[in-house]
Amino acid sequence: MKNSKIITTDGLIKRFPVGGGEFTALNDINLSFGKGEFAGLVGPSGSGKTTLLNIFGSLDTPSEGKVVVLDQSIGELTHKEAAKMRNKYLGFIFQTYNLLPVYTVYENVEFPLLLLDTSAEECRKSVLDALEWVGLTDKLKSRPAQLSGGESQRVAIARAMVKKPEVVLADEPTANLDAANSHHILQTMEKLNRELNTTFIFATHDEKVIRYLRRKISLEDGRVVNDEYLMDE
Repeated sequence: MKNSKIITTDGLIKRFPVGGGEFTALNDINLSFGKGEFAGLVGPSGSGKTTLLNIFGSLDTPSEGKVVVLDQSIGELTHKEAAKMRNKYLGFIFQTYNLLPVYTVYENVEFPLLLLDTSAEECRKSVLDALEWVGLTDKLKSRPAQLSGGESQRVAIARAMVKKPEVVLADEPTANLDAANSHHILQTMEKLNRELNTTFIFATHDEKVIRYLRRKISLEDGRVVNDEYLMDE
């Protein structure tokens, strides 16, 4: 299972309308990711990494080519089918934490489970487990305004991991954090990757993130220019 392909792209092209023409954000992307990878899409702003991450997360669709995520062809999913896949199998971590300010830490982490058929008992255990993973069981009654940036991002990780997703997609997750908090966050994600065998894919240009990656995929002008494994799985 470790090496089974859970994401593949074949001739992926993504275009966006600009003025009277088109801008090609991704050009002939051919990639695959196996179970349990800790990989990063690396490149400057405008290189296409966030666009690619959004397609992996079924938040966008290809213009041409094929993208298969967990045996689902992204370009062929209805909005309802894409939402169902995201809710059940995918976790998202963004540079802005996107926590709901009126809810407690516990309620923010619980939110993804409310979209699934999860019993109250299962729900409580999963939330407490997730908060324990990120070291925030003492903050479960706090609200986002009472948290530091590092704590807020750890809540966002707990929310992404609470349903034990197959894939976590992280877009510049350390952009708003100092070095100490960045390393804490990355060590937490690395630990969850190894313990739960969850696939993590980052979009980043942060050297602190890159040092943790086990696979680095470099993008320039919408193309893959290098794909290297940095250490053994």
